Amino acid sequence: MGRLAGKVAIITGASGGIGSATAAKMLQEGAAVMLAGRDHGRLDAVAAQLGNGDRVRICVGNPADEGDVAALVAETTAAFGGVDILFANAGAEGAIAPLTSITVEDFDMVQQVNVRGTWLAIKHAGPAMVERGSGSIICTSSVAGSVGVAGLAAYAASKHAINGLVQVAALEFAKLGVRVNAIAPAPIDNAMMASIEKQASPDDPSLARQGFSGLIAMGRYGTNEEVANLAAFLASDEAGYCTGGIYPVDGGFLAA
Repeated sequence: MGRLAGKVAIITGASGGIGSATAAKMLQEGAAVMLAGRDHGRLDAVAAQLGNGDRVRICVGNPADEGDVAALVAETTAAFGGVDILFANAGAEGAIAPLTSITVEDFDMVQQVNVRGTWLAIKHAGPAMVERGSGSIICTSSVAGSVGVAGLAAYAASKHAINGLVQVAALEFAKLGVRVNAIAPAPIDNAMMASIEKQASPDDPSLARQGFSGLIAMGRYGTNEEVANLAAFLASDEAGYCTGGIYPVDGGFLAA
């Protein structure tokens, strides 16, 4: 039996690298998983790759739309009988540019997806966990939620905000049996970082990769699976005394 046997997990941003890797890990640990995202085709592809029949479902919606988020929780409850785990992972990097060059529209888009989306996920999944008597909420923050990164103003602002949401939610849910934590990845080898590299160094993205890697004590990007391993731990009863924490998975980035 896996650490998450009998548990029900919602994963937002499930078609991305971290989301799909975490879905695979939680399935391996015994959970049933609702994959949430905005693109039906991409969710279908992830579900097909994961297999596991009745333990995998998909729900299409906008993470920043309250009606869609409420429907996600309701559909998960109808399909699996309740919610035990939320991995609030949906996110957007936005434009990589000096803060004086970012448009209002792009800044607002990043805040809506990253901050509003995380808040709505907690708002609606949290009470469903309280009904079950326990639960674990894990939010995807970033090392950019603890330090500034030039060119990432909108993204860094959103991740700092997520850390604050997590700490407030941890206090409000602590006596209701629900734990709330965040994971803070450094650069991870996936499509989001490829987009950041391309924007930061359009002529030669490998130069941006070299620069980011140089900020990491271990000298390399992390993998989606390394993030998934931490998320699965925080979702499990092994992390029963962990709440309100911001847990780096960063190869020593924040130690510098």
